[in-house]
Amino acid sequence: MSRTFRSLSFIASTTDEAQASRQDLIRVYGDTDPRDADVIVALGGDGFMLQTLHDTMNSGKLIYGMNRGSVGFLMNDYAVEGLHERIAAAVENDFHPLKMTTENADGSTSFALAINEVSLLRQSYQAAKLRVLIDGQVRLEELICDGLMVATPVGSTAYNLSAHGPILPLEAPLLALTPVSAFRPRRWRGALLPNKVTVVLEVLEPEKRPVNAVADHSEVKSVLRVEIRQSEDTTAHILSDPDRSWSDRILAEQFSD
Repeated sequence: MSRTFRSLSFIASTTDEAQASRQDLIRVYGDTDPRDADVIVALGGDGFMLQTLHDTMNSGKLIYGMNRGSVGFLMNDYAVEGLHERIAAAVENDFHPLKMTTENADGSTSFALAINEVSLLRQSYQAAKLRVLIDGQVRLEELICDGLMVATPVGSTAYNLSAHGPILPLEAPLLALTPVSAFRPRRWRGALLPNKVTVVLEVLEPEKRPVNAVADHSEVKSVLRVEIRQSEDTTAHILSDPDRSWSDRILAEQFSD
């Protein structure tokens, strides 16, 4: 759907390539403070895009990324020419992140948002021992593993895929519950969950088997209990070129080697 806009803001990761590209674009299109711009153009890799989406959550800002990093799965191809036309024709993707709430060994409570995934990971040489509850019902009384994650469709092609979890179409109202190196039950490969459920992960034997929790790039040490649910009151907005939509990219990943 075509859109009209008046101003662009260009932000970039700290790499020389991204910073040089930012200057090239500013010379052609000018630059507006991110707080006042209609569209923020993010130059970097997937990590920088995630950081930008976290920084602009619930601001209503539209983010258009161009790849100046390595993988660039979340980014559009880089080009200086025709940027106004590309943004005007871009597809808008709106999504809700996961909210992670942790109860910690020191008695504190922590909150964080995750666009890709929330993961629990063993802190020491001892495997983690976890209990899994879905909407208050125990589904796994004991899971011994290196880790366990809840991934969104956006994040299903990231860490989740590396752990042999399923790729989820962007439009699917699902979450992937994926173990990392499950030892017992050895044959358990994870589960697909409706995105409206509340997942609770309880750490068993936390003193012997300490566990950390991570929401994208926010890490909490030595957690005892983690609650994960979709945050319905928080929204991020990202723009993708029509010929390189997120839906197409996720579909293509299912047929790649």
